[in-house]
Amino acid sequence: MTDLDISPADLAAFEADFDKPLAISPRVQDLLFRDARTGYAFTDEPVTDDEIRAIYDLIKWAPTSMNSQPLRIVLIRTPEARARLLGHVSEGNKAKTASAPLVAVLAADLDFHEELPKIFPVNPGARNGFANEERRERAAVFNTSLQIGYFLIGIRAAGLVAGPMGGFDADGVAAEFFPDGRHKALLVVNIGHPADSAFRPRLPRLDFDEVVATV
Repeated sequence: MTDLDISPADLAAFEADFDKPLAISPRVQDLLFRDARTGYAFTDEPVTDDEIRAIYDLIKWAPTSMNSQPLRIVLIRTPEARARLLGHVSEGNKAKTASAPLVAVLAADLDFHEELPKIFPVNPGARNGFANEERRERAAVFNTSLQIGYFLIGIRAAGLVAGPMGGFDADGVAAEFFPDGRHKALLVVNIGHPADSAFRPRLPRLDFDEVVATV
């Protein structure tokens, strides 16, 4: 035995995990990607504030242009807020959204540039570069989309299941939960622990050679 009381076979398996092209172990790869699925049904086990805070503290390091970080999140916990949200969700999504332990509304802050003096101090004039509202909205949506991808991976990293949905009235959701009119709702995500019927069969993915070209 080693000083850590690990058998040679276990140690060899551990080392083999990291003798690969990817830096994270196969078990972590499975958790975040290969075994991860969109969730359609959840248990009653709650998603705690500590879990959500830990997820955010991990995914806040996602890359965004000029460190702009335009993602804004509203967590739907109360029955009253859930009822308000369901009024804007498409019929096919209502049942799973009603039963999910937690639902997150993800939106782009169209006035993200107001934070640039604090979060991008290397360029004191950065805020002025977004005076054009059309350019600012494009940047907000693009960079929020980057952050959303990381948010979904963060949910998986917490051992939870995400059910992202685009089937909702985006303008209605934005007006309901961001009444200042300065946010664009992009995604609704059901979050929880998977029920036995949570997953659908895995669908095929395109292979490397079908997607990647080298020039």
